[in-house]
Amino acid sequence: MRKIVAFNGDADGLCALQQLSLCEALGGAALVTGPKRQIELVRGIAASAGDEVTVLDVSFDVNRAAVERLLLAGARVRYFDHHHAGELPRHPRLEAHIDTSPSMCTSLIVDRHLGGAHRAWALVGAFGDNVVSEGEENIVLKDLGIALNYNGYGESLADLHFHPAELHERMRRYADPLAFAREDPSFARLREACRDDMSSAAGTPPLVESPHAALYLLPEAAWARRVCGVLASDLARKAPRRAHAVALASRGGWQVSVRAPLARPTGAAALCRAFPSGGGREGAAGINHLPEGELEHFAARFMAHFAAPVLAHSDRVA
Repeated sequence: MRKIVAFNGDADGLCALQQLSLCEALGGAALVTGPKRQIELVRGIAASAGDEVTVLDVSFDVNRAAVERLLLAGARVRYFDHHHAGELPRHPRLEAHIDTSPSMCTSLIVDRHLGGAHRAWALVGAFGDNVVSEGEENIVLKDLGIALNYNGYGESLADLHFHPAELHERMRRYADPLAFAREDPSFARLREACRDDMSSAAGTPPLVESPHAALYLLPEAAWARRVCGVLASDLARKAPRRAHAVALASRGGWQVSVRAPLARPTGAAALCRAFPSGGGREGAAGINHLPEGELEHFAARFMAHFAAPVLAHSDRVA
């Protein structure tokens, strides 16, 4: 029997795996991972009867055919995720832990599954995914989550400062994320690199904006590929009643990150799924490749999709 783990290379995928690794014997598992937007991870897995496959933080809908192939081959599949899944097949060897509510991320789903055994690591993943409220904030856990998430963005592994599998190896011996942040040099390196890349993006004006939404463009450059997701989340935190989109020039078109307003984190996935190669979750979604000539169309759809004002709590009618 072999154990195989496929995980998203961002903070949420890493921290979901970290929690499972601290509770289960996963040290000898084969790892399948990549940059954040490389989500068809199950397609490359070969497994047979008796093998156990765990999948973390990639859309079931995107990997549906590959999962069905593994089940047909006799493997057991455990699936933890919070992205759009579509209808789940009923199968005795499929164990699905999928929750697409806007307040959830994969690390929090794993935390629930494990009964809070390593909640600090779950919070790191939640901070990285921008789903933890300010009231629950710990500055080091937040900075670590942002740094791990920052490392996941890039067109290829060459854009990343650390291969996600290497970060997992560095993290897995630490039950306490504060100890990891204090002792492993990768955190300081990522935090400094993120600050440098964010300084390159500072002052970027919106291409189009309204009181309810704003769209920004970034150039085709390694620093921009690394920082696009962190920038989108940072803009969302600074203006929580506004939707934000960051379009990154890529391969003759655009790669788009969308954040719904934090005050009402819904609608991002529906918008992005309307475009080929689009997907994600309610609060944060993206389009892997938007053709050059489609940018104006996307901008119009984005601004219209989030045209309604997000009421403050005091404005709402009881």
